[in-house]
Amino acid sequence: MHGGSQERRRKFYGWGYEGDEVTPAEMVEFEQAWTKLLGVTDFSALPFPTEDSVKIRDPRVKVPASLQHICATDKYDRLYHTYGSGTVDVAFSIRGEFRNPPDAVAYPRTEDDIVQIYRWCENDNLAAVPYGGGTSVVGGVNPPSHDRYRGVVSIDMKYFNKVLEIDKASQSARIQAGILGPDLERQLKPSGLTMRFFLQAWEFSSLGGWIATRAAGHFATVYTQIDDHVQSLKVVTPSGNIESRRFPTSGAGPNPDRLFLGSEGALGIITEAWVRLHKRPVHRQMASVRFADYDKAVEATRVISQANLYPASARLVEREEAVYTGSSDGSYDILVLGFESADRPVDALMKRALEICGDHGGKWDDTALGGDANADKSAKNWRDKFLRGPYLREYAIARGVMRETMETCVPWSGFAHLREHVKAETHRAIREVTGRPGSVTCRFTHIYPDGPAPYFTWFAYGDKMRVPEQYMAIKKIAEQAMVDAGGTVTHHHALGRDHRPWYDKERPELFCSAMKAAKDIFDPKMILNPGILFDPS
Repeated sequence: MHGGSQERRRKFYGWGYEGDEVTPAEMVEFEQAWTKLLGVTDFSALPFPTEDSVKIRDPRVKVPASLQHICATDKYDRLYHTYGSGTVDVAFSIRGEFRNPPDAVAYPRTEDDIVQIYRWCENDNLAAVPYGGGTSVVGGVNPPSHDRYRGVVSIDMKYFNKVLEIDKASQSARIQAGILGPDLERQLKPSGLTMRFFLQAWEFSSLGGWIATRAAGHFATVYTQIDDHVQSLKVVTPSGNIESRRFPTSGAGPNPDRLFLGSEGALGIITEAWVRLHKRPVHRQMASVRFADYDKAVEATRVISQANLYPASARLVEREEAVYTGSSDGSYDILVLGFESADRPVDALMKRALEICGDHGGKWDDTALGGDANADKSAKNWRDKFLRGPYLREYAIARGVMRETMETCVPWSGFAHLREHVKAETHRAIREVTGRPGSVTCRFTHIYPDGPAPYFTWFAYGDKMRVPEQYMAIKKIAEQAMVDAGGTVTHHHALGRDHRPWYDKERPELFCSAMKAAKDIFDPKMILNPGILFDPS
């Protein structure tokens, strides 16, 4: 198999590798939590699909002889590349619906391979969908259904997986864009440097995907947006290659890299990037601060964000979510606070942040202060549940439990109204769509001096056979509420096809015309990921 017969295969319907299972003990724990959240006790599950149980159409295209050594039309390859990793993707997969699989999957090993794939797609009028780790939760890697194309080729970048060059003096590296998070850090480790860019999908997402979707890492400040890590890019477009120069910074006109950050594969395929690295931290402090008054917790977090303290973690978690993760008894909200440094102790930074928390009614346990998340039980519980979340998705959906996250960014002055409006509208949508109440919580994932990144999580119990339709009905109302209240449609989950309707209104129309002109130059036959930034003409 061109996908690599010797390596562990990923599940084609859910998260992780084939054979990765959620333990019975975990299921008992989560079902108990879902019962408390949703008032449901019957958790009979639909079976997961098998390769044999799913029927898909035959490929509509014939791979040219010159490309057969890097292309696959095997059933598994096509199933695996049909969807990303979002709730609706998993729900359709569990229902056994793979109505629009790619007709072929290409695994280029060189930039010339990519060019040859482009030529094939142009000559045969095929859509080409760049594919990194497949972790999109917004329809970013799903084959388009536009009827102007005779077929679809998914271009999997898995073999572009090497750290090519490390500049230790400048703390930067030239890295191939198909590399996944664990491989990237493994190859950097001997240098003593790290990219320090970790996100929930880190294990299975790629550097090129982070750049193409303008991803954000876990850290609350400093190591947040991928934009700030990128020094230069190499991009292969259907019209030729673009390679920008590497500088610490430059004032020489518009930055060409900015055109491809967030372009989601619509203008070209990123093959390499020079990225900034960091020394590995050796000094750490973690703490959980309890607040009986949520508004005061928000104010404390705002003051910390504007005090030049730059915490690595500043996740303000509402008490309802903290109860779900075993981090609160329900009488308080928690601020998971952390500092780290490769250069100096961070005790003074933590001390000042805790002083600010204390000024706003926060309380903490001095004995729990420690060097990592394990030192604080509340922080550890929250972190463990967060990292385990993606592995639970298919198990929840098979039981009719819908869980979705929506994130945004808003000025501090607009946060209170946004939180109230989004929670109210999402609760209303859940009741209208499912006929029963659900759960809606909000936390901060990132903080900036001018505003937070609120991250909403909602749970609803639906009809197991109608999860995709019910999920999208709730999501549309919730997303509209978020935008109506002054937030952006996404802080770090990208556009994909799911967020396009709101992005169309968020961006200036004249800018859209400029992007279409750029598309016409880079991709004149309109083959690359059509429908992501705008509809193909």
